[in-house]
Amino acid sequence: MAGVIDAGAKAPPRLRGRAVLGVVRGFVTVHAVAIFAQPVLAGRYLIGDYDMLALHASGADLVSYLALAQLVPAALLWRRGGPRWPFWASVLSVLGVTGQYFAGLAGALDLHVPLGVVLVALAWIMLFGIWRTGARR
Repeated sequence: MAGVIDAGAKAPPRLRGRAVLGVVRGFVTVHAVAIFAQPVLAGRYLIGDYDMLALHASGADLVSYLALAQLVPAALLWRRGGPRWPFWASVLSVLGVTGQYFAGLAGALDLHVPLGVVLVALAWIMLFGIWRTGARR
């Protein structure tokens, strides 16, 4: 019967992963905004606005939670036939953010500052990469 949709048929991987790609894009975007705010908050603290240190610490918690949460949709995207690089970039981000978090707690600024630069660069690359993924048909 032409025109009848088989309820048991699976959508092609590209269509099944489309919604998940949107979720990954959302997580990567929010994570990037949160991570881009961190040097701003730290800079405000360094110029004498001491209340910003508490916001920087809260921002670190947020960045850490977002990095962990981002792993789930990135893995699901890969599982549904999407690209695998968002998952591995998210794993790298979680590892870096974890190191960054503990370096900040320990006051190891010689590690905290350069690792922060690397994490901002990674977030920038992921942000542009995920919005370019799937752009072509």
